[in-house]
Amino acid sequence: MTRVKICGICHGEHALAAAEAGADFIGMVFAESKRKVDTARAKEVVAQVKSLANPPDIVGVFVNTPAIEVNRIAEQCGLDRVQLSGDEPFDYLGKIGKPIIKAIKVSRKHTADRLMEELERWSRHTEGDSLFLLDCDIAGSYGGSGQSFDWEVAQAAARKYPLIIAGGLSPENVGEAIRIARPWGVDVSSGVETAGVKDTARIREFVSAVRREDGR
Repeated sequence: MTRVKICGICHGEHALAAAEAGADFIGMVFAESKRKVDTARAKEVVAQVKSLANPPDIVGVFVNTPAIEVNRIAEQCGLDRVQLSGDEPFDYLGKIGKPIIKAIKVSRKHTADRLMEELERWSRHTEGDSLFLLDCDIAGSYGGSGQSFDWEVAQAAARKYPLIIAGGLSPENVGEAIRIARPWGVDVSSGVETAGVKDTARIREFVSAVRREDGR
């Protein structure tokens, strides 16, 4: 079964809608972004989600934040995982107290061999429960661009590593992404928004599209 991460959540109602739709992960952004949340809002969302019988994991997204600050926020807000979407060096990973999702940027020039080499290097510095998230490499952006990369580049790597595909996914194209790359999981943010705000109907449509493809 393909895991689903709904990212860029700012409000409890959207977190609950994602959980009720069957999302496996809910992501909240603590880096500079129009979707950034502060710790007070994050704690409110976490409390609402954790009140459910089978809550999804809560992921905090950080970009080049000092490790001590990441750990403080993760503990204070009750995060289950930490996503590192910046330029953090290899040795930074060992300083994080929570399970990690390491974001890897995939450019238009990436080949399957180059991606595999990068993942092999990163895997030497991660624990067994770490995950990798592949996102489109856009100059000046650390995610949330709404643009996709060539999913075929990830095919071989997805057979070896637990990969989450991100970037430009939507209810309309996520099935194709799964058919091509066969990833461990998929991640969406802007693709389930209307006028820049999370849309509960599109969240449900996205999860349903993933499950339909899983059933084929």
